[in-house]
Amino acid sequence: MHRASPVFGGWPRQLLLGWFNLVLTAPLIYLYIGLPLVLRQHGWSGTDIGLMQLAGLPAMLKFLLATPVDRYRLGRASYRNWSALLLLCYAGAVALLAAHDLATTPPLKLFALAMLVSVLGTWADVPLNALAIQLLPAHERARAGSIRSAAMSLGAIVGGGVMLLVHARFGWAWPFHLLAAALLSAGLLLPLFKDLPEPRPAAPAPAGWRDWAGYLKVPGHRLWALLVLVYYPFIGAVWLYLKPLLLDQGFAPDRIAFIVGIVGGLAGGLASLFAGRLSHQFGPRVTLPALALFNLFALALLNLTLLAQLGEQALVVAALVVALAMGASAGLLFGLMMSYTRPGLAALDYGLQSSLFVASRTCVPLLAGVLLDHLGYVGMLACLMAALALVFVLAWQARDKVLGFAEAPAQRTQPQGEQPCH
Repeated sequence: MHRASPVFGGWPRQLLLGWFNLVLTAPLIYLYIGLPLVLRQHGWSGTDIGLMQLAGLPAMLKFLLATPVDRYRLGRASYRNWSALLLLCYAGAVALLAAHDLATTPPLKLFALAMLVSVLGTWADVPLNALAIQLLPAHERARAGSIRSAAMSLGAIVGGGVMLLVHARFGWAWPFHLLAAALLSAGLLLPLFKDLPEPRPAAPAPAGWRDWAGYLKVPGHRLWALLVLVYYPFIGAVWLYLKPLLLDQGFAPDRIAFIVGIVGGLAGGLASLFAGRLSHQFGPRVTLPALALFNLFALALLNLTLLAQLGEQALVVAALVVALAMGASAGLLFGLMMSYTRPGLAALDYGLQSSLFVASRTCVPLLAGVLLDHLGYVGMLACLMAALALVFVLAWQARDKVLGFAEAPAQRTQPQGEQPCH
């Protein structure tokens, strides 16, 4: 099977893919994490800000947006061409927001523009990651997932911190101008991937709207889909509530921003890279259960710190351990998702897994908030710890049934040309 090479490979290629993921993520983080502070400064109520978050719901439908990417081919380098087209549209939508000042734009119109940005940002992510799956050898995919997660951590720092400083200094339009320019730079760099698509496997028809259901018929994919659904959101919910937790414990807002937003983001990014290295060395059948256990330890440490009232320094340490667990879990999961795709349907299958990931990541924090209101932080963390204990049991049970198929090459012998878990 012929596989053409890009202009370069190895770490330069991985870092370029990381840049693409960073510029894709930063505008969405600015919209849904950074911008609420600006909206509040302009007198928006909590309900208005909450309703604005609903503009991000299209991310849950990524599997539907992925279908035309596999069904309609755009030339020989289809994934690259789809990526370039959607990056251009995404940059245009972000630039449109720059032209609609908050003080003069009706809220409904602002909501529509934010939803347009969300749709295009979610959609552009599909062919870009399908391109990564197409170009990267199986043994490099775990590293790519780690770099993707690290790029998202940096995107959180850029979108949730740096762009707010830009807004405070230069006004409404400049953050969107900078974010749109970064997206255009990604589009200009795409031609560096001189990829030629692999021949599609014999199939009765191109990818169709119902092919996503066939994903669950592949042996092992149902159990893997369940892991994608439950592995991350419980530790992710704790990360979401760390800022209000520290605020309620008497931390100053600027100190929280530094600890969680900057130091925690960097820690999560480094942990993502380390998780990819662990997965490459030991394989997912070892790494996935081990990190599930580490997630449980991180929550237990945080809960113990609250119960025993160990003080501010202990809370800072516990918060950073949660950051490490969050980053490592996301990095490992993103990398493994690339191994659980079918030939010729990389965009569709990755989009389906991403939809499951986003759905649980969106719903579990809502449930955690209800638990917080009724049980307090200690009760909420105890319930999430129970859920993580079940996740560990599931990952342990799946280690031979599912995870062995995506094992690191050094850990198993694989016949020439065999595709992992397709």
